Amino acid sequence: MKKLLFIFLGAGILIACNSGTGTNTNASPGTAIETHSQEGVIDNTSQPNVVQVAVGSADHSTLVKAVKAADLVTSLSNAGPFTVFAPTNAAFDKLPAGTVEDLLKPGKKDVLTDILQHHVYVGVLKAGQLQDGQSLGMVDGKNVTIKIVNGKPLINGTANIVASVPASNGIVHVIDEVLTP
Repeated sequence: MKKLLFIFLGAGILIACNSGTGTNTNASPGTAIETHSQEGVIDNTSQPNVVQVAVGSADHSTLVKAVKAADLVTSLSNAGPFTVFAPTNAAFDKLPAGTVEDLLKPGKKDVLTDILQHHVYVGVLKAGQLQDGQSLGMVDGKNVTIKIVNGKPLINGTANIVASVPASNGIVHVIDEVLTP
């Protein structure tokens, strides 16, 4: 009797799990079914994720273009948690003329990805948690160092945190310099 109960329960679980797989039984044969990855989820009531924070900021349009060009939108839209050091448009403007345009070319995707991943730490670090001499292992496998100057963190000796915005999957620290690996 127990064995029969487990068989029915197992079958019920399988049916329940398969009912939400995204298949559309009303679709005509050969009809494409639209699916979305994490960044395609529309949710106007929850706190935005780190990508949505950047997209919502006029000061981060260059960063958003770069994240899209490097195909990192899905990765940064996932659960995280992430600490993103997000350079402003003005920070990108400090780079030598033509640098950003060159990095956005399809042939430079690997270099662009490496630079962008140098701005992401896995975990949530609020500005107050950053300590003098601290070394953070970034997603690109390299480290950034923290120096406290006048009570405020300086990233890699040059980048100031000008604002911090909490996100559903981490925190975005707006910085005034581009961090180079």
